[in-house]
This record gives sequence, C-alpha cells and structure tokens, in this order.
Amino acid sequence: MEFCMLRFEDAPKKPANLSLNAEVLAMARELGMNVSKTVDALLTEEVKRQYWARWQAQNQDAIASYNARIEQEGLPLDAFRSF
Repeated sequence: MEFCMLRFEDAPKKPANLSLNAEVLAMARELGMNVSKTVDALLTEEVKRQYWARWQAQNQDAIASYNARIEQEGLPLDAFRSF
C-alpha cells in the first residue's frame, strides 16, 4: 500500500452489498440511523487504524533505530531550545 494522507472526504460513493446482523439493522432503522453513513464512518476509522498499525509494524526497526539515536545523541537542535 502506498503512503497516503488517508483523506477520504471527497471520494465518490460506490454501492456495496453487506450482510449485517438482522436485529442490529432493525434497531438501527428503528432509531432512525443512516446505516450507510454510519457504516462508512466506522469503516473509515477502522481502515485508518489498521493502515497505521501496519505502517508502524513495517517501520518498527527504523523507529527503534531513530529513538536509540535520539536517546544517545539527543535532539539535533536541542541546544537552541528555549523550553
């Protein structure tokens, strides 16, 4: 998967067939929920969560190396910080 900013707001909608728990679907409709909008929002958040979890796992060696370097050498411009 290529790096992306994970901004989906302007993406076009595409129909999809889903199989949902019948009782949950009935209750959602009874509550007046927009099922498509709710599923879209929840799926978007889950995609982002899994994307970044995968990114972190794939880059754990580089992250650990960077953290070790900062631990050893300090931040590059630390001497110029006023806080």
